[in-house]
Amino acid sequence: MTARRLLTGLVPLLLVTATACGGDGPDRTVTASGKELDRVTLTLNWYPYGEHAPFYYGKQRKIFEKHGIDLTIRAGQGSQKTVQATGAGQSDFGWADTPALLSGVDSGVKARSLGVFLQTTPSSVQFFASENITSPADLTGRTIAGTAGDALSRTFPVFLRKNGLSPSDVTVQNTDPAGKIAAVVSGRTDALLGYASDQGPIMANKAGKKVGYLRFSEHGLNFYSNGLIVGERYLAAEKGVATRMTAAVSEAFAAAERAPGPAVAAMAGASEQLPPEKVLSEQLATTLTLLHTPATRGRPPGVNTEADWRRTIDVFAEAGLVKNPGPVADYWESAAAPKG
Repeated sequence: MTARRLLTGLVPLLLVTATACGGDGPDRTVTASGKELDRVTLTLNWYPYGEHAPFYYGKQRKIFEKHGIDLTIRAGQGSQKTVQATGAGQSDFGWADTPALLSGVDSGVKARSLGVFLQTTPSSVQFFASENITSPADLTGRTIAGTAGDALSRTFPVFLRKNGLSPSDVTVQNTDPAGKIAAVVSGRTDALLGYASDQGPIMANKAGKKVGYLRFSEHGLNFYSNGLIVGERYLAAEKGVATRMTAAVSEAFAAAERAPGPAVAAMAGASEQLPPEKVLSEQLATTLTLLHTPATRGRPPGVNTEADWRRTIDVFAEAGLVKNPGPVADYWESAAAPKG
């Protein structure tokens, strides 16, 4: 996805009475009706795309306001940077991939998950349907665009081994994240490693061709993906705000599930180069299929289980992304997580 400038649309009208709290708490604003809100920032994992529609819809429907939150959404530049910024207190909350959180905590970043919302990984190999790739075995001899060191490239060898292949059976061409789609469209690579909720619909729209997927989750490898994170310092000082924020995000995702069309429409103005509405709709539709594991089906978005967390930690320990895996409580603040 090309770099895009985040705009400031969809900010609710508030009376300008915000005051800093001397470092002892968040800034606050007061609505026209006199309700006091905590002003917080959320940094996304990337520039806005369909997966993020629930946040914009939650703002438009005043779900965050209902929970006492005045939310500002910021574009991100990758989950790793979002984890680092949130842990350092440069953003109150972050929306980031769980592997990046695990790796960050492993290296000393002081951040925690408040709940993973994409509980079935969108990680996948993506290609044009004309490539006739229908199973992992069809990847033998192929060249695939990946980004060295990211979670996708680190878990891809695990995916291959679980499907009877060796990493030497394919060639992974190191490619900048923003250049992977162009590599496939131009024919420099046969496929890319990406998220089914992100790159695939964009690639199909750009090329006017049908895109196929080999999803990790459908071929023996599932793990937690994107979720809400917070810095430990902010959590210690503002646990009540964090708890209300997780409840608001859970409610916003549930609302987007019920009304995906209006949720996509709420993204209007979110980015100068926002993907077309059709792409956003496909991205959100895929996102909404990823919200649960068998253990959480039927429960509110963002409700996690310790067993699912343990499996995710084990996957990334095997992939070498986590060198010193700790207990689940080192990564997930269950007390502030969504309930239900």
